[in-house]
Amino acid sequence: MEKFEALREPMDMPDPHFPIKVHRNAFDQQGIVVFPHHFHEHLEFLYFVSGSAIIECGSTIIRASAGDFIVVNSNELHYGVSLSSDLCYYALIADISLLHSQSVDAAETKFITPITQNRLLLQNDIGSNSKVTASMLAIIHELEHREFGYELAIKSELYRLLTLLLRGHVATVLTQDEYAERMKNVERFAPVFQYIEKCYPEELSVALLAGMANLSRFHFSRLFKELSGHTVTEYITMTRLGKADYMLRHTPLTVSEIAAATGFNDIYYFSRTFKKHKKVSPSSLRGN
Repeated sequence: MEKFEALREPMDMPDPHFPIKVHRNAFDQQGIVVFPHHFHEHLEFLYFVSGSAIIECGSTIIRASAGDFIVVNSNELHYGVSLSSDLCYYALIADISLLHSQSVDAAETKFITPITQNRLLLQNDIGSNSKVTASMLAIIHELEHREFGYELAIKSELYRLLTLLLRGHVATVLTQDEYAERMKNVERFAPVFQYIEKCYPEELSVALLAGMANLSRFHFSRLFKELSGHTVTEYITMTRLGKADYMLRHTPLTVSEIAAATGFNDIYYFSRTFKKHKKVSPSSLRGN
């Protein structure tokens, strides 16, 4: 359970009595990880102002660009990589319990409770949607200016945002058993993701990782791709390349030393693989 919790992002709110916040994030380098694999109980909404990025939500892989909107469901493993030197996006994080009703009404039982219980899941890739974007930007404006009554404005706009998403972008509604199975898989695989993150330079076999999850290689591989969107080999390669990218930009190590330090025994294979995934050669980053 401790390793499972290590993937959970602490989510402190500026005002615990009004649990919603926004971050503006900007990155000026292509190929860097903008956030590692993690999850949290809150809903997260991403709106891209400029640039482009690859965002992974569970097994869904999205190439996001300016104007796009993405939903990250509660307890959904997510990860992001910049694809440009001018990436800028807003991340709005909300505890939907903010919208709970004191009385049990239709809105509460049909929508708010299933969302907070993680049984009603929204589609991740919303794309460019002017009404959804306007609603999120209105919430951001209220959070930034905090004029008298901003709490009422934010709650009403959050209801509107959810309504827009529920009308056109519901992915699925899980039963209690389906939800329990989903959470069991997230918990079972958390130590595997943590192990890869820590031991990426070592030889990592499917058999070794499957043993950690107490699953057969076939069942492990299928669930791994379902959760991460990648095969085991692809995921390990991406992790190693991300570490190598950081070392190339921030350490004096040679390309050969970095290849060896990140689990690549053949520098030529490392260079070809790096260029294939990052679209630039390792040596070209040494001057950045």
